[in-house]
Amino acid sequence: MPVDGTWNIIVNSPMGAQPSTLSITSNGAVLTGTQNREQIANGKVEGNTITWSNSIKNPVPVTLEFFGKVDGDTLNGEVKAGAFGSFPFTGNRV
Repeated sequence: MPVDGTWNIIVNSPMGAQPSTLSITSNGAVLTGTQNREQIANGKVEGNTITWSNSIKNPVPVTLEFFGKVDGDTLNGEVKAGAFGSFPFTGNRV
């Protein structure tokens, strides 16, 4: 299942829906790309499962860890936000 492309992501957090744009490319088990034009880190691909992380500064500094599954042009998963807990996210390939 190819994971490459641009995805519109919505994280459903306690602060409401948080949209972002994820642009990714896979090379074997390595996933690289950007989320809201910031480089992602620790990107991995295993079958249709992808994981990556990124850091945000606002409203508070935290590293977000994403775990998702690609099914065609949809992406569903969970994001861990440090001590703030985990939240579901959805995505659609653009």
